[in-house]
Amino acid sequence: MFPWQFLTSPAGKWLGFVTAIWVQAISGNNYTFSNYSHALKSLMALTQLQLNNLSVAKDVGKAFGLLSGLASDRWPTSIILIFGAVEGLIGYGVQWLVVSQRISPLPYWQMCIFMCMGGNSTTWMNTAVLVTCMRNFANNRGPVSGILKGYVGLSTAIFTDLCTALFSSNPSKFLLMLAVVPAIVCLTAVLFLKETEPASTPSEQKQEAEFFRAFDVIAIAVAVYLLAFDITGTHGHVLSLAFVIGLAVLLAMPLGVPLYTFLYKPSGTEPSCHNDDIEHQIKEPLLAKIGAPIEKPPEIQNSNEGINLRNVVGKRQPLIGEDHTIIEMVQTFDFWILFFSFLCGVGTGMCVMNNMAQMGLALGYHDVSIFVSLTSIWGFFGRIVSGLASEYYIGKCGTPRPLWNAAAEVQMALGFIAMASALPGSFYIGSILVGMGYGVLLTITVPVASELFGLKYYGLLYNILILNLPLGSFLFSGLLAGLLYDAQATSTSGGGTTCVGPHCYMLVFVIMAIACMLGLALDVLLAFRTKNVYAKIYESKKHTTTT
Repeated sequence: MFPWQFLTSPAGKWLGFVTAIWVQAISGNNYTFSNYSHALKSLMALTQLQLNNLSVAKDVGKAFGLLSGLASDRWPTSIILIFGAVEGLIGYGVQWLVVSQRISPLPYWQMCIFMCMGGNSTTWMNTAVLVTCMRNFANNRGPVSGILKGYVGLSTAIFTDLCTALFSSNPSKFLLMLAVVPAIVCLTAVLFLKETEPASTPSEQKQEAEFFRAFDVIAIAVAVYLLAFDITGTHGHVLSLAFVIGLAVLLAMPLGVPLYTFLYKPSGTEPSCHNDDIEHQIKEPLLAKIGAPIEKPPEIQNSNEGINLRNVVGKRQPLIGEDHTIIEMVQTFDFWILFFSFLCGVGTGMCVMNNMAQMGLALGYHDVSIFVSLTSIWGFFGRIVSGLASEYYIGKCGTPRPLWNAAAEVQMALGFIAMASALPGSFYIGSILVGMGYGVLLTITVPVASELFGLKYYGLLYNILILNLPLGSFLFSGLLAGLLYDAQATSTSGGGTTCVGPHCYMLVFVIMAIACMLGLALDVLLAFRTKNVYAKIYESKKHTTTT
């Protein structure tokens, strides 16, 4: 009886969130391309442009995330997770067969297909987790997004450090991990992650906030642990095994929250009725969840601010903050501001992550795994801090959440300038700044999209925004970095290209810094246009805390 009692108690909801954390902790495999890209380049005798286009093919897989977004409104979470697990197993499994030389290198176009499959697999995992958890914890979207996206940021460091500790950074064994581990974790989450009723009373909301603080502390401990392993240099066999065991313990620690909830049954956590029938029934818009909407006077509703337009047949366009269909959303000016500001930040960030190996080699670093880990770990701190801080300042003074994206764009621009300078240690500083800024953008954009356009079609909305990852990868990595690198590079005897020196990427870094400044202007504009929405959320939160 114990397992059934546990799953049907409120602890089951928290156990589902723990498995969601585990899924996110292994779903950042798209950011690990630099760990095995050099092996692909040498094995297939590729130019830098060809290698970058392989990374673009990986990111193009995210464009097909629209399918997972559509599926999230029709299929249960379990089916979406299974699809992602199987697709990832095939996509990364074939890449492992090639790099381990168990099969001959496939034709270039076939490798692009399997790279695309590997990239697309994570969209199914992310959609299943984010849509479900944003609905289950609708009153704490900032912390939820920060924690989940934080573990995505850590996943690159988790995979990299595990491979370093167990397999001495062997690229073929690294790819085997990318194929097998996510499949196992997703199949585990299938058993526990499902949609449930969100907290409906002040006591439940207060308890949620307390538990999320506990999750934050654990996540920070994981990040510090990984950082300590990275900065302490090489390790012997015994220390490496001890590191792996310690990491497993830290990743298991979130289980303490559902166990505590089940054993002590805190007040205000009686189970909701008919939890098994709750999938896809949570359709209320954001502002209906956190408080009654505040009616705007007619002169504001009919203004030209894009808040309440009417279409040609006289039907009222939904207010920003209410549920939008996809057609209604793309007709708003605010959506396109969010879309292009997001493109400026994540596109340039993807360029660095996809080209980290070549950037490091050009600057004289033969082992770039430390930079991959630094970007990942500091990206985590950007995600976790921005999720908590943005939620706090909304509740304190109604600060528009897009302002945090604006700050991230500034941070990334400074990082690119540091990289372009090629001074001693500047690549370390640049990796940290770019990683933090990229993490903030991915975390903040998730709740911003739901706050402006609602949760009803959130799965599809999220994946439309994620189109910026393949688009940005193509523009900044496939075209900008690839073409400018090859223009500076010399041919090798094997048919590839190589470039050594700060000039290889200097112009790329300068252009990306300018792009981030454009993103800054767009984020400030969006914050100004949506200040009334966040004032409404502030009043709703203030009303909730005083009742």
